[in-house]
Amino acid sequence: MTGFIAGLSLGFSLIIAIGSQNAFVLKQGLKREHVLVICLLCAASDALLITLGVSGFSAIIAKVPEVETFARYGGAIFLATYGARSFWSAFKANESLTPAGNGNTSLAVAMTTCLAFTWLNPHVYLDTVVLLGAVSAQFPGQKLSFTLGAVLASFVFFFSLGYGARLLTPIFKRALSWKVLDFVIGVIMWSIAISLVREPIVTWVEM
Repeated sequence: MTGFIAGLSLGFSLIIAIGSQNAFVLKQGLKREHVLVICLLCAASDALLITLGVSGFSAIIAKVPEVETFARYGGAIFLATYGARSFWSAFKANESLTPAGNGNTSLAVAMTTCLAFTWLNPHVYLDTVVLLGAVSAQFPGQKLSFTLGAVLASFVFFFSLGYGARLLTPIFKRALSWKVLDFVIGVIMWSIAISLVREPIVTWVEM
Protein backbone atom coordinates (compact mmCIF):
# COMPACT_ATOMS: atom_id res chain seq x y z
CA MET A 1 0.00 0.00 0.00
CA THR A 2 3.03 2.32 0.16
CA GLY A 3 2.76 3.36 -3.48
CA PHE A 4 -1.02 3.77 -3.23
CA ILE A 5 -0.82 6.00 -0.15
CA ALA A 6 1.99 8.05 -1.69
CA GLY A 7 -0.01 8.61 -4.89
CA LEU A 8 -3.17 9.43 -2.94
CA SER A 9 -1.49 11.94 -0.62
CA LEU A 10 0.57 13.61 -3.34
CA GLY A 11 -2.46 13.77 -5.61
CA PHE A 12 -4.49 15.58 -2.95
CA SER A 13 -1.65 17.97 -2.11
CA LEU A 14 -1.28 19.02 -5.75
CA ILE A 15 -4.95 19.39 -6.62
CA ILE A 16 -6.31 21.06 -3.49
CA ALA A 17 -4.78 24.48 -4.23
CA ILE A 18 -7.26 27.08 -5.48
CA GLY A 19 -6.99 27.41 -9.24
CA SER A 20 -9.00 28.22 -12.34
CA GLN A 21 -10.29 24.67 -12.81
CA ASN A 22 -11.35 24.31 -9.19
CA ALA A 23 -13.07 27.70 -9.24
CA PHE A 24 -15.06 26.65 -12.31
CA VAL A 25 -16.12 23.35 -10.73
CA LEU A 26 -17.15 25.19 -7.56
CA LYS A 27 -19.31 27.63 -9.50
CA GLN A 28 -20.97 24.86 -11.51
CA GLY A 29 -21.65 23.04 -8.25
CA LEU A 30 -23.26 26.12 -6.74
CA LYS A 31 -25.42 26.60 -9.84
CA ARG A 32 -26.10 22.84 -9.96
CA GLU A 33 -25.50 22.79 -13.69
CA HIS A 34 -24.05 19.69 -15.35
CA VAL A 35 -22.16 18.81 -12.14
CA LEU A 36 -21.79 15.10 -12.88
CA VAL A 37 -20.37 15.67 -16.38
CA ILE A 38 -18.01 18.43 -15.24
CA CYS A 39 -16.64 16.37 -12.35
CA LEU A 40 -16.20 13.35 -14.62
CA LEU A 41 -14.38 15.42 -17.25
CA CYS A 42 -11.96 16.88 -14.71
CA ALA A 43 -11.26 13.59 -12.96
CA ALA A 44 -10.98 11.60 -16.21
CA SER A 45 -8.60 14.18 -17.68
CA ASP A 46 -6.43 13.96 -14.58
CA ALA A 47 -6.50 10.17 -14.75
CA LEU A 48 -5.29 10.24 -18.36
CA LEU A 49 -2.51 12.74 -17.64
CA ILE A 50 -1.37 10.88 -14.52
CA THR A 51 -1.25 7.60 -16.44
CA LEU A 52 0.80 9.24 -19.19
CA GLY A 53 3.20 10.68 -16.63
CA VAL A 54 3.72 7.41 -14.79
CA SER A 55 4.24 5.57 -18.08
CA GLY A 56 7.15 7.87 -18.94
CA PHE A 57 5.45 10.30 -21.31
CA SER A 58 7.00 13.23 -19.41
CA ALA A 59 10.32 12.52 -21.18
CA ILE A 60 8.64 13.11 -24.54
CA ILE A 61 6.87 16.25 -23.33
CA ALA A 62 10.18 17.70 -22.12
CA LYS A 63 11.61 17.39 -25.62
CA VAL A 64 8.72 19.18 -27.31
CA PRO A 65 8.78 22.78 -26.02
CA GLU A 66 6.05 23.75 -28.47
CA VAL A 67 3.52 21.96 -26.24
CA GLU A 68 4.43 24.17 -23.28
CA THR A 69 4.39 27.32 -25.39
CA PHE A 70 0.96 26.58 -26.87
CA ALA A 71 -0.54 25.68 -23.50
CA ARG A 72 1.00 28.69 -21.79
CA TYR A 73 -0.14 31.40 -24.21
CA GLY A 74 -3.38 29.70 -25.18
CA GLY A 75 -4.21 29.25 -21.51
CA ALA A 76 -3.33 32.87 -20.71
CA ILE A 77 -5.66 34.18 -23.44
CA PHE A 78 -8.50 31.91 -22.34
CA LEU A 79 -8.08 32.77 -18.64
CA ALA A 80 -7.90 36.50 -19.37
CA THR A 81 -11.12 36.31 -21.39
CA TYR A 82 -12.96 34.26 -18.78
CA GLY A 83 -11.68 36.56 -16.04
CA ALA A 84 -13.01 39.61 -17.88
CA ARG A 85 -16.37 37.89 -18.16
CA SER A 86 -16.36 37.19 -14.41
CA PHE A 87 -15.56 40.83 -13.61
CA TRP A 88 -18.35 41.93 -15.92
CA SER A 89 -20.79 39.64 -14.09
CA ALA A 90 -19.57 40.91 -10.72
CA PHE A 91 -20.25 44.56 -11.56
CA LYS A 92 -23.27 44.07 -13.79
CA ALA A 93 -26.28 45.99 -12.53
CA ASN A 94 -29.74 44.51 -11.88
CA GLU A 95 -28.55 40.92 -11.93
CA SER A 96 -30.51 38.28 -10.07
CA LEU A 97 -28.93 34.86 -9.64
CA THR A 98 -30.16 31.73 -7.95
CA PRO A 99 -28.07 28.72 -6.88
CA ALA A 100 -30.46 26.23 -8.45
CA GLY A 101 -29.68 25.29 -12.02
CA ASN A 102 -31.31 27.89 -14.24
CA GLY A 103 -30.15 26.50 -17.57
CA ASN A 104 -28.01 29.52 -18.43
CA THR A 105 -25.09 27.37 -19.54
CA SER A 106 -25.60 24.67 -22.14
CA LEU A 107 -23.93 21.30 -21.68
CA ALA A 108 -21.73 21.83 -24.75
CA VAL A 109 -20.49 25.20 -23.52
CA ALA A 110 -19.87 23.88 -20.00
CA MET A 111 -17.91 20.90 -21.33
CA THR A 112 -15.84 23.03 -23.71
CA THR A 113 -15.02 25.50 -20.94
CA CYS A 114 -14.09 22.71 -18.56
CA LEU A 115 -11.79 21.07 -21.10
CA ALA A 116 -10.15 24.42 -21.82
CA PHE A 117 -9.47 25.00 -18.12
CA THR A 118 -7.92 21.55 -17.93
CA TRP A 119 -5.91 21.18 -21.13
CA LEU A 120 -4.82 24.79 -21.66
CA ASN A 121 -3.22 25.02 -18.23
CA PRO A 122 0.49 24.10 -18.36
CA HIS A 123 0.54 23.71 -14.57
CA VAL A 124 -1.73 20.69 -14.99
CA TYR A 125 0.92 19.00 -17.12
CA LEU A 126 3.62 19.99 -14.66
CA ASP A 127 1.74 18.50 -11.71
CA THR A 128 0.32 15.36 -13.29
CA VAL A 129 2.62 14.33 -16.13
CA VAL A 130 5.97 15.64 -14.90
CA LEU A 131 5.89 15.71 -11.10
CA LEU A 132 3.74 12.65 -10.44
CA GLY A 133 5.57 10.80 -13.19
CA ALA A 134 8.92 11.58 -11.58
CA VAL A 135 7.81 10.63 -8.07
CA SER A 136 6.31 7.35 -9.29
CA ALA A 137 9.82 6.26 -10.30
CA GLN A 138 10.62 6.00 -6.59
CA PHE A 139 8.18 3.12 -6.28
CA PRO A 140 9.44 0.37 -8.60
CA GLY A 141 6.94 -2.44 -8.88
CA GLN A 142 4.23 -0.24 -7.35
CA LYS A 143 3.54 2.15 -10.20
CA LEU A 144 0.05 0.77 -10.73
CA SER A 145 -0.92 1.29 -7.09
CA PHE A 146 0.69 4.75 -7.14
CA THR A 147 -1.35 5.65 -10.22
CA LEU A 148 -4.57 4.35 -8.68
CA GLY A 149 -3.95 6.40 -5.54
CA ALA A 150 -3.34 9.61 -7.47
CA VAL A 151 -6.36 9.01 -9.73
CA LEU A 152 -8.58 8.29 -6.72
CA ALA A 153 -7.49 11.59 -5.17
CA SER A 154 -8.69 13.45 -8.27
CA PHE A 155 -12.06 11.69 -8.35
CA VAL A 156 -12.69 12.22 -4.64
CA PHE A 157 -11.65 15.87 -4.77
CA PHE A 158 -13.64 16.94 -7.84
CA PHE A 159 -16.83 15.14 -6.85
CA SER A 160 -16.56 16.46 -3.28
CA LEU A 161 -16.07 19.99 -4.61
CA GLY A 162 -18.81 19.77 -7.22
CA TYR A 163 -21.48 18.21 -5.03
CA GLY A 164 -20.30 19.68 -1.74
CA ALA A 165 -20.72 23.19 -3.12
CA ARG A 166 -24.47 22.96 -2.59
CA LEU A 167 -23.86 23.13 1.15
CA LEU A 168 -23.10 26.81 0.55
CA THR A 169 -26.50 27.36 -1.09
CA PRO A 170 -27.94 29.45 1.81
CA ILE A 171 -25.09 31.93 1.37
CA PHE A 172 -25.46 32.17 -2.39
CA LYS A 173 -29.18 32.84 -2.35
CA ARG A 174 -28.16 36.49 -2.24
CA ALA A 175 -27.08 38.16 -5.47
CA LEU A 176 -24.29 39.97 -3.59
CA SER A 177 -22.63 36.64 -2.73
CA TRP A 178 -22.58 35.68 -6.41
CA LYS A 179 -21.05 39.03 -7.32
CA VAL A 180 -18.31 38.53 -4.73
CA LEU A 181 -17.66 35.01 -6.06
CA ASP A 182 -17.46 36.29 -9.65
CA PHE A 183 -15.03 38.99 -8.57
CA VAL A 184 -12.80 36.48 -6.74
CA ILE A 185 -12.88 34.14 -9.75
CA GLY A 186 -11.91 37.04 -11.99
CA VAL A 187 -8.92 37.82 -9.76
CA ILE A 188 -7.86 34.15 -9.82
CA MET A 189 -8.15 33.92 -13.61
CA TRP A 190 -6.21 37.10 -14.29
CA SER A 191 -3.53 36.28 -11.72
CA ILE A 192 -2.88 32.89 -13.31
CA ALA A 193 -2.97 34.38 -16.82
CA ILE A 194 -0.35 36.97 -15.86
CA SER A 195 1.84 34.34 -14.20
CA LEU A 196 1.70 32.15 -17.33
CA VAL A 197 2.93 34.98 -19.54
CA ARG A 198 5.59 36.28 -17.15
CA GLU A 199 6.94 32.97 -15.83
CA PRO A 200 7.66 30.22 -18.40
CA ILE A 201 7.46 26.70 -17.04
CA VAL A 202 11.23 26.10 -17.18
CA THR A 203 10.87 23.23 -14.74
CA TRP A 204 9.95 21.01 -17.65
CA VAL A 205 13.40 21.37 -19.13
CA GLU A 206 15.16 21.08 -15.77
CA MET A 207 13.48 17.77 -15.05
